[in-house]
Amino acid sequence: MSKQHINYDRIAKAIDYIRINFKEQPSLQDIAESVHLSPHHFQRLFSDWAGVSPKKFMQYVSIEYAKELLKNKQATVFDAAYETGLSGTSRLHDLFVNIEGMTPGEFKNGGENLSICYSFAESPFGKLIVASTSKGICHMAFFEDQNEALEKLKKRFSNANYNQVVDTIQQNALFIFRHDWSKLNEIKLHLNGTPFQLKVWETLLKIPLGNLSTYGAIAKEIDKPKASRAIGTAIGSNPVAFLIPCHRVIQSTGNIGGYMWGNTRKTAIIGWEAAKINK
Repeated sequence: MSKQHINYDRIAKAIDYIRINFKEQPSLQDIAESVHLSPHHFQRLFSDWAGVSPKKFMQYVSIEYAKELLKNKQATVFDAAYETGLSGTSRLHDLFVNIEGMTPGEFKNGGENLSICYSFAESPFGKLIVASTSKGICHMAFFEDQNEALEKLKKRFSNANYNQVVDTIQQNALFIFRHDWSKLNEIKLHLNGTPFQLKVWETLLKIPLGNLSTYGAIAKEIDKPKASRAIGTAIGSNPVAFLIPCHRVIQSTGNIGGYMWGNTRKTAIIGWEAAKINK
C-alpha cells in the first residue's frame, strides 16, 4: 500500500469525523484524537494532503459554506465555467473533457466489438480503476477491493476484450490529479448511455472547479425543470468518477447528499477542490 493511500485512509477518517461533527466546530485536538494522532502530526499530515489547515477545510465542507456558495454562484454557475482564467494552476480541467457517446454497434451484445485496456492507480482520494477504448476513457471508479472493481468493470462490458495495460489515454486522464494543470491535454470520454444520460453528464462538466450545483439547477439547465428525480438517477449512473464531477451536485439545502463512492469521499473531494481555488 502506497504512502499516498495510507495518508488518504487517515485523512478520510478525519473528514468523516468533521462531516458528522462540524456543527460543534471540533477543535484540532478533537479531530486529531479521532484518528489517534498528535495535533502537530495531524495538522502537518492534513495540510500536506489538502493544502489548507483542518480548520479551513472544515469551513469548506460545512453546510453553511455550501449554502453561501449556492446562493452567491448558482445563478451563473454554468456561465462561470467559461469565464474562469485558463492559465497556470487556475486552468479548469472540465473545459478539456469531451464526451463521445458509444454507437449501438460499439456496445452491441455487451461490447463485443470493444477492446478495453485497464489499469489500477492511486489518487488523492484512494485507489482507482481506469479503463479506456481507442476513443477515450470508458470507466473510472474508486475502489477498496481490486478484484471486485475489475468484476464491476467486466459486467458493464461483458463481451469486450480486456488487457491490463496502461495507455496514454489513461495517463492523460490521471494527470488531472496533479496540481499544475497548465499542460493538461484534452481528455476524451467514450461512454455508453442514453441521450438523456449523456446530456446530464455533459452538463455536469460545466460546473466549475470549487463550485457546487443542485439537482434542480441542472434540471432547469437542460430544460427539464420537473425532472430532478431522473436527473438524480442519471447522476447516480455516472461511469467516470471525478472527471465527470457528479460530486459537485448537492441538495438544495446545502447538505452534501449521496455519492456512489461514499459520502466521506465526496466531502473530501469538495473540500480539496475548494482549497485549490481559495489558496
